[in-house]
Amino acid sequence: MSERIEADVVVVGSGAAGLTAALNLAAAGRQVLVLSKADISAGSTSWAQGGIAAVLDEGDTFESHIEDTMVAGAGLNDRRTVEYVVENAAPAIERLAALGVPFNPGETVSERWHLTREGGHSARRIVHVDDATGWAVQKALEKAALASPNIRFLAGQVAIDIITERHAVQQGFSARRAMGLYALDRESEHVRRLLARAVVLATGGASRVYRFSTNPDGSTGDGIAMAWRAGCRVSNMEFNQFHPTCLYHSQVKNFLITEAVRGEGGILRLPDGTAFMKSHDPRAELAPRDVVARAIDAEMKRLGLPHVLLDMTHLEASFIEQHFPTIVKRLRELGIDPVTQPIPVVPAAHYSCGGVLVDINGRTDLPGLYAVGEVTQSGLHGANRLASNSLLECLVFGASVADSILGSFEATPPPDEVRPWDESRVTSSDEEVVVTHNWDELRRFMWDYVGIVRTDRRLERAGHRVALLRPEIADYYGNFRVTPDLLELRNLVEVADLIVRSAQARKESRGLHYTTDYPGLADPPRDTILYPGLAG
Repeated sequence: MSERIEADVVVVGSGAAGLTAALNLAAAGRQVLVLSKADISAGSTSWAQGGIAAVLDEGDTFESHIEDTMVAGAGLNDRRTVEYVVENAAPAIERLAALGVPFNPGETVSERWHLTREGGHSARRIVHVDDATGWAVQKALEKAALASPNIRFLAGQVAIDIITERHAVQQGFSARRAMGLYALDRESEHVRRLLARAVVLATGGASRVYRFSTNPDGSTGDGIAMAWRAGCRVSNMEFNQFHPTCLYHSQVKNFLITEAVRGEGGILRLPDGTAFMKSHDPRAELAPRDVVARAIDAEMKRLGLPHVLLDMTHLEASFIEQHFPTIVKRLRELGIDPVTQPIPVVPAAHYSCGGVLVDINGRTDLPGLYAVGEVTQSGLHGANRLASNSLLECLVFGASVADSILGSFEATPPPDEVRPWDESRVTSSDEEVVVTHNWDELRRFMWDYVGIVRTDRRLERAGHRVALLRPEIADYYGNFRVTPDLLELRNLVEVADLIVRSAQARKESRGLHYTTDYPGLADPPRDTILYPGLAG
């Protein structure tokens, strides 16, 4: 019989979103179980180089940050959500400072922290820890969580599906709700039942559905796929942010060159030295990410280039080394000195702006199931995420989700008796090559057909290939014991289907979704919402 573990709340994901929720729940006395798919530090938070956006300077305003977010989001943001997040940004940063996050100090007596500027922002409002803010935030949150007697970590757990009333031993006695999840333990290779009154999905995004990505390997859309299968709506899955500047290197495939390099004066050039951004947008290097990524893609295709160059060599060497020590160190290890050499860069899948549809409290369509961070479509980002609003969303919504759970906890019944995971009719696979081949095929056609620039014909081809893969993967899942790779592939094909269907539904070019068949904007702007009852 599969192992059964109970807690008050199960949090799936150990990045900024999950740990913020867990810390707030634990502070109120609740017993929290935090799952991580690999090591607890392996998620996207640790990889975030840039910083956290907040109105902290006397010359800045909430309205300016709100407007910048709305402009980047191309009219699809929920203004109430944007206002809520912006107005709660400074307190979230104060909480991190209290936990020991060593934000770079200001350079003047009146400036508490150094504030940098990134693309799409009209003011300097990005607090940071050199160029490794995410790592510093992750370590501070981890330290606090590991010190809490009310938080238990389970590493190496691959979530499979949300447990609902459908999995109860006695059917028909419970209302529709989430009561935990099934998860595969990597070490024992057994499936556990993890039961709780509330489940929080903080699983990150789905950028690994693409061939090239800046994200860690675990960004396979697990939370989005699980919520969809549990009956939750998803929204705006067509908006995949491609970071303009991922290092182009034969050995390293996902090293990101932070947005702040352009914010501090870095220039994008062709191999002959020509600066090209002003011919695409008057904001040049400070244009939003979608504009910059499309410009680079256009120049690469126009000239048949494998990459373009990001040039900092006109800046002072001491400035580069002081502001970007992590990037300088890594590039020099790879034989590139950014002080004297331009950096070869290409766009790469970076952030999922769509996801599980949630309200301002992080509630999904399934009672008892909450979601926070990149796994969600909260209304903050709209059609394109503004730089450094992502960690901010995790921090603000992490606290909001905890408050919502605490407010209804006493009225929520404990989980029912749940059936153990059944492996009685499956065998171990001797054909893992099937999983590997399908994984490679999926990510390649998503990159080729559903990438930075799209067409109806490309989307139709992608949809056809998804339709061929889905039953093959479902058959494999139904006949063989689950493995981490199989579970991720199952989720990736689900997410690929959602992205393709969402992209086909949007007959315009807005934000991150650009199609040559519909280059203009439709009016009024509308979210793309998919309903699980229509799942194919």
